[in-house]
Amino acid sequence: MRTDLYYCTGTGNSLWIARTLAGRLGAGRVSPMRPAAGEVSGSGADAIGIVFPVHIWGLPQRVIAFVESLVPNPARYHFAVAVNAGQVAATLVQLERLMAKRGMALAAGFEIAMPSNYIPWGGPGPREKQQARFDGATRKIERIAAAVSAREELPVEKGPRWQNVLFSLLYRLSFRQVPRMDGSFWVDEKCNACGVCTAICPSGNIALAAERPRWLHRCEQCFACIQWCPQEAIQLGKKTPQYERYRHPEVMLREMLAAAAPPEGGG
Repeated sequence: MRTDLYYCTGTGNSLWIARTLAGRLGAGRVSPMRPAAGEVSGSGADAIGIVFPVHIWGLPQRVIAFVESLVPNPARYHFAVAVNAGQVAATLVQLERLMAKRGMALAAGFEIAMPSNYIPWGGPGPREKQQARFDGATRKIERIAAAVSAREELPVEKGPRWQNVLFSLLYRLSFRQVPRMDGSFWVDEKCNACGVCTAICPSGNIALAAERPRWLHRCEQCFACIQWCPQEAIQLGKKTPQYERYRHPEVMLREMLAAAAPPEGGG
């Protein structure tokens, strides 16, 4: 049996989880989600796993596009891991319904809490709390690997009812606004026009103009640009100059750049 894993990531959390899970499963491909990648995903695999961050208590647009491009295969086992900062809400329920509309079943959906990437609300927290979440994630990955290896069918994990209702409403109200939420990004005097932000953005949303980044209003709110800027020159609103940046400590910049780069021949 072969399992292929697909991920999207801004800080490396989902990449680390996909990579660690693949090691436990002896999985086949571990690949970034790309537009239309689902059309060819699962070649030779009897299981597909998708690993992704929760954005505003729901599915990122990249995940929606990936699922919508998947070719339905009733014989294939599908599972998902939703990476969050403590509130998965109804994200996996949303995914389950989306897949059902496409004629696919989500056999199992798991949530894993990791240090927060949402810098507008502060940094990732103290090191002890971060380490506790890394340790908890490692234990959870072991349980997920066992369930996936056995091809178990399980109810998707979700938050309490009040959270699911309230946060799902906030998600629906904000989803269409996400591409233009980049209007609050700016750069300070530390910017040296290195170009990392343009290369690491998975949606190609940043261009250099007059040696300064310019956001093009197709943002996915992954925060890769602000978190991976080597100079910490990218800011969002008024408070981020005082906030600590966060990248997963076991994920390197070169891996993030490779994940964001278009495939060969893909333009």
